[in-house]
Amino acid sequence: MFTVVGPRLEEGDKLAKKPVSFWKEVFLRFTQNKLAVTGVIILFLITLFAIFVPELSQYSYRDQLGVYNAAPSKEHWFGTDDLGRDIFVRVWFGARISLFIGITAAIIDLIIGVLWGSISGLIGGRVDDIMMRIVDILSAIPYLLVVIILLVVMEQGLLPMIIALSITGWINMARIVRGEVLSIKNREFVLASRTLGARNWHLIIRHIIPNALGAILVTMTLTIPSAIFTESFLSFLGLGVNQPIASWGTMASEGMGGLRVAPWRLFFPAFLISLTIFAFNAVGDGLRDALDPKLRK
Repeated sequence: MFTVVGPRLEEGDKLAKKPVSFWKEVFLRFTQNKLAVTGVIILFLITLFAIFVPELSQYSYRDQLGVYNAAPSKEHWFGTDDLGRDIFVRVWFGARISLFIGITAAIIDLIIGVLWGSISGLIGGRVDDIMMRIVDILSAIPYLLVVIILLVVMEQGLLPMIIALSITGWINMARIVRGEVLSIKNREFVLASRTLGARNWHLIIRHIIPNALGAILVTMTLTIPSAIFTESFLSFLGLGVNQPIASWGTMASEGMGGLRVAPWRLFFPAFLISLTIFAFNAVGDGLRDALDPKLRK
């Protein structure tokens, strides 16, 4: 009257395959997101151009060629500015500066935020209360206001820009990591390690950070475009790097003054700023979808 119900023959191969690890499954899910893969390709090409174009070009980012506000042509693909400098070379040299500032500021935010959030969430109690009240006080101060004040007080340059962007930029990372720590620290493997005498630093490095890595990566990919945009905005206001060094923000600021005469001077840096931010956000969204908590083992 009854028959044994088992897997169908065509499902046998699937069941016989080795189990896929969590990160491999994340990679497979990420590669299925066409928009995220497109973002990775765009970022790779932008980085490639930023590295090689200024080195291989016959012009330097500071050379004044005597051809002022020339339209894009075979000689100057993106035209020239009001000082006769080749915009194509300056745009890709500016990519180095903007990406360096954005990535460096994001790395500093990552280090401070991960340490702050891990210590706060793992120790808990009064230490957690004090550390999070500090975070609340800093987050109550407008971010851009703090950055602008610091840049006005300090001299303009790469280092002051990075310091200004990092002074409160770690707050969001700290809050996210603390939330992850609070959900991880009472799990069995953490309690077992603590029972065996593991110290807090061992717990943070060995257990907390690896298990919170998904949220950290997503936050990191969204922090970089925010830092790039902020740098561009501040450079547009005249608080960026010093001339003749180019960044996308300084080039956009220079191009705004000649918008009617030479609109390409504003278009190319503004387009690359938008494209880079879009690519990073696409990658971040792809990572967030791939790191679906339901997939966690």
